[in-house]
Amino acid sequence: MARPYRLQGENYFYHITSRGDDRKKIFISDYDYRKFMDYLLQAKKKHNFYLYAYVLMSNHYHLLVETTKPNISKIMQNVNSAYTTYYNIKRHKYGHVFQGRYKSILVDKDSYLLELTRYIHLNPVRAKMVKKPEEYKWSSYKGYLTKEGDGYIDKAQISQVITLDAMRYREFVEEGISQKIDPFKEVYGGFILGKTKFIKEKLKELKDQVESGDYTDKKEIVGHIGIEEIAEVIAQEYKIELEELRQQKNRPSKERNLAIYLMKRVSALSNIEIGKYFNISSTAVSKVVGNVEKEMAGKKQFKAEIEKLLSRFSA
Repeated sequence: MARPYRLQGENYFYHITSRGDDRKKIFISDYDYRKFMDYLLQAKKKHNFYLYAYVLMSNHYHLLVETTKPNISKIMQNVNSAYTTYYNIKRHKYGHVFQGRYKSILVDKDSYLLELTRYIHLNPVRAKMVKKPEEYKWSSYKGYLTKEGDGYIDKAQISQVITLDAMRYREFVEEGISQKIDPFKEVYGGFILGKTKFIKEKLKELKDQVESGDYTDKKEIVGHIGIEEIAEVIAQEYKIELEELRQQKNRPSKERNLAIYLMKRVSALSNIEIGKYFNISSTAVSKVVGNVEKEMAGKKQFKAEIEKLLSRFSA
């Protein structure tokens, strides 16, 4: 499978997520959480980036960072590799801890950064782990409510972008509990979150990087979209849970078939990789793709529906 392309630059804001392999827990003890944050601090010293927000859940994490150099790939390779080594040595295991490469979304800070911090800080509440975000230990929320921060986030940098005082920020976050806003519905092409002007600017930078030779293997840009991201688009569009989408082996659904078709169209995933995700054979994947294409040829409305889905990955 082609490696995802990362649009990299100075003073870029990224929302970063990474999940446990096969959705397994990556943090089991408090010491695990602390070690991950230690590796994050070490990476900050080495690569000189700013941490704006974070939350560590049991089987995944969210980070909001700003780079000072075009090096997000090096940063995340450093963090995930260090933690993987620690985790495997501690538990006498081998192999992957994280599910594939991390997912990164380039963020327009002026339009979405504040909303993303709220989204990150409300993760434990929406997962029904706590009733209030300040009750959760492994997030940056409490650091937002104190002048000094928590020793991990960069308060001076944050205050330049987020001007709400602690009381108003608390109110802002608590308002989101009932609103349930999902900023990621606005993601363009799977890797940019911003207004039209911002998207156009970043797509031009992407084009310039490829054409200038800064990114030498142009073929690798194909298939930068990940399997989870495509599944999430289908889940959101048809209001279905991800697990329900994946577990329809005995009762194949339109939604699952569309997800399989999109994975073949907009990514470099193999039939084996797609089949593993849905617990079906690679032959079954080929059959689904063929059936969808036949239905598209005979039904204009169905074809239009798929083209609408494809437009969400048009970058």
